[in-house]
Amino acid sequence: MAELDGEAKQAGHGRQGLKLALELGPLVLALVAYLLAGFYWATGVLMASTVVAVVATRVVFGRVGPALAATTVVVLVFGAMTLWLRDPSFIKMKPTIVNIAFAAALFFGLATDRPFLKLLLGEALRLSDEGWRVLTWRWACFFVVLAAANEVVWRNFSDGTWWTFKVAIFPLTMLFFAAQWGVIKRHMVVAADATDKAAKS
Repeated sequence: MAELDGEAKQAGHGRQGLKLALELGPLVLALVAYLLAGFYWATGVLMASTVVAVVATRVVFGRVGPALAATTVVVLVFGAMTLWLRDPSFIKMKPTIVNIAFAAALFFGLATDRPFLKLLLGEALRLSDEGWRVLTWRWACFFVVLAAANEVVWRNFSDGTWWTFKVAIFPLTMLFFAAQWGVIKRHMVVAADATDKAAKS
């Protein structure tokens, strides 16, 4: 039984590792392409590898989340405009637009008492309503900060710095997620059946 549990855990870690690789891979490949061949090649590589990552996500995990789908559409549209018009500013604006859109959706959900994070993560996390509100507020503010940082970087620094910053957004997001564990722990809701079992024991 222990061996089966160990295999299940390894399989779970493997799937999580693959998911991270699919999300981060296109950014790393684009940065490498920029260093080797320049901005427009990097843009094309980003577009192509993003499509491959989305298809792989659909095949391996059975679904593509709405955030990934929306991001992919924006990458393709703004990437195509960058290549067609030979203007790097379009793809550079993409992170700003995506993060502002995410922040706006979360703020709208808070204003209408429908925290969208609960809709996205409700199956994975069981939090109180206050917990979802706090977590949603923090993520919305984080997305605003990312959008502002992208504006500062692409308007004031070199193309290479911007591509590096774009890759760095992913680990920064993971660090921010990890930093929310205190909020998650404080507002975690214990399932009723688990509470009953604990009381009986």
